[in-house]
Amino acid sequence: MKSIRNYVYAAILAASALNLAPSLASAQEAARGKFTLTREVHLGGAKLPAGDYDFAFDPGSGSSMLNLTKLSGNLTRFLVLVSNTGDAKATDGSRLVLESTPQGVYVSAMQLSEIGMTLHFAVPSHATERQIAKAGTATVAQGQ
Repeated sequence: MKSIRNYVYAAILAASALNLAPSLASAQEAARGKFTLTREVHLGGAKLPAGDYDFAFDPGSGSSMLNLTKLSGNLTRFLVLVSNTGDAKATDGSRLVLESTPQGVYVSAMQLSEIGMTLHFAVPSHATERQIAKAGTATVAQGQ
């Protein structure tokens, strides 16, 4: 009787391990970091005032939302829809790509070279002037 119980226990343990292994292997790294805006910009549908921000994006969560927290002044949280993602080269560095429109300055992309990903955001379609803001204070932490 004891050997059957041990066999059943071993079988359940093996089945559990095989069930969990594919989901852990397919998980992507979460991106976390900080940046500073020197002027007001639009990011998706949000208007971000100048200040220090903390961000988090988890591509493995199934949600395409960027979580932002304004650290300076009044603590404010934003959820921004990521239109799509792409690859980023390690040589590109981490930065925000800005586009000037008649409605204001919009963040069109956030390049996170440390995890090899670029997040793209919606920008109104008009004649635009593209700028690149190098994220000198940006840090990206890979986790989970």
